[in-house]
Amino acid sequence: MQKYLKILVEDIHSTTVATIGADGHPQTRVIDMMLYDEKGVYFLTAKGKVFYEQLMEQQYIAISAIKDKMAISLRGKIKNIGYEKLDEIFEKNKYMQKIYPDDTRSALQVFCLYEAEGEYFDISDSSHIVRESIVIGEKEVHQTGYFVGEDCIGCKLCYSVCPQKCIDISSKPVVINQSNCLHCGNCAEICPKQCIEKRQ
Repeated sequence: MQKYLKILVEDIHSTTVATIGADGHPQTRVIDMMLYDEKGVYFLTAKGKVFYEQLMEQQYIAISAIKDKMAISLRGKIKNIGYEKLDEIFEKNKYMQKIYPDDTRSALQVFCLYEAEGEYFDISDSSHIVRESIVIGEKEVHQTGYFVGEDCIGCKLCYSVCPQKCIDISSKPVVINQSNCLHCGNCAEICPKQCIEKRQ
């Protein structure tokens, strides 16, 4: 998890954050992820913003971030930790000192994404994509994707239509390597036994 949070904060930094607006529809804005540790990811906003009100009311966000064909998405619970870590954030993110000079930083509150699930997705090597689950806190890994059932007859048709050739056909039932799967669904479509399950 720490490896992916490091990428999120240090390499990507600016993320799209989604909440629910007053009209009941999703609302997004770009927010910088400032710090990370074993407890989660930290960001901040000013108390006077509508975003702050949404965070306090909903206590849940979804984020997406992309850079150089690698992406991280997370969704989960957030909590307001007030001014805790504010000085550390300003020390690590010097540009904030110009945006909120001197005592004006008192307008800001720090939030922590402390319980979340999501994934890292990298297509920088298009012939060998990488997909990994990310979990923060007590959240359990929820496996999504396509999984082959016991009724598999080993016909290998799924392998023939897999763009990444990420299906191990050396055993029966065959096994889809989830770390390299595109979730395209070709395998499930062609399976004569219809024994490939899609989990969401």
